[in-house]
Amino acid sequence: MTAERRAEPPVRFAGAGPGDRQRRPLAGRRVVVTRPRGQAGRFVTLLEASGAEVVAMPTIALEPPEDWGPLDRALARLGDFHWVVFTSANGVAAFHERLAAAGRDTRALGGARLAAIGPETAEALAGVGLRADVVPGEYRAEGLADVLRPHLASGSAVLLVRAAEAREVLPQVLESLGARVTVAPAYRTVAVKEGADHLLGLLEARGVDVVTFTSSSTVRGFMALLAPGEIRRLLSGVVLAAIGPITAGTIAEYGLEVGVMPREYTTSALAAAIAGHFTSPR
Repeated sequence: MTAERRAEPPVRFAGAGPGDRQRRPLAGRRVVVTRPRGQAGRFVTLLEASGAEVVAMPTIALEPPEDWGPLDRALARLGDFHWVVFTSANGVAAFHERLAAAGRDTRALGGARLAAIGPETAEALAGVGLRADVVPGEYRAEGLADVLRPHLASGSAVLLVRAAEAREVLPQVLESLGARVTVAPAYRTVAVKEGADHLLGLLEARGVDVVTFTSSSTVRGFMALLAPGEIRRLLSGVVLAAIGPITAGTIAEYGLEVGVMPREYTTSALAAAIAGHFTSPR
C-alpha cells in the first residue's frame, strides 16, 4: 500500500532509564485513540501524562437520531416514568439539551428515579445537576439490569435513553421483569474516514503500539478503514485495548485478540491498564 503521508519510524525508549519508565510508562509508545472527537480529551490527557504519543483518529462521530419523535414524546410525559435509565454520557447530554430545547428543565422528572450504567455516566448526570440513584458494579447492560431488578414492579414505567444502535439486551430483560419500557434514541453514531491514509501509513511503518477502543462502534469504524484481507497483517504486533467485554467481543469477531482490558470499564481504568501492560513483567 502506498500512503499519501509516510509515517515517522516508531519512537522507542532511547535513553530512558528505569526511573523514567516508572514515571512515564508509555514514553516512546504511540497510542491510537479511536474515540469520537470532543469526547477523547480526558482519555488523551491520561495517556499523555503517562508519556504516550497519542494519535487522535476518531472512527465514529455522533449525530442526532434520525427521528427525535420517541424522545420528544417521552419528554412530554417525563413525570409518568418511574425510572429514567442512561447508558452513556452522550445520552445524558442529548437528553438534557433536548429537554432544554422543549423549554423544560430537570424538574420535569418529577419523582422519577435515575439509573446510570457507570461512573462516567453518573458523572455526566452530576454535571447537569442530577444524581444517579443506582449505578451497577459491572458497567454494562447486564449489570444495569441486575441492579434495577429489585426496584421494578409489574407495570413499572422505564424510559431508556440510549444510542439508536445498541444491544437489545437491556429492554428485553427489563420487559421480562414486567416493566413497560420506552426506548428513546438520543443520538446515533456514523463512521468517519478522515485521516485514514495517515493511519494506514503508521500501521504499514509499524509505527503504532496500541489501538484503543471504547465501544463496539469504534471497533467497527476502525476495521472499516482496513481492507478485510489486510487486517491481521496490519495489526500484527499492535496491542488492541478494549474498555470492556462487549467491546472486546466485537474485536474478537474480526479474529483478533485483545491485549488489554481493565477490570473497571472506564477510560481512566483503560489508560491505567495500558500503562500497566508496558510495565508489568511478561
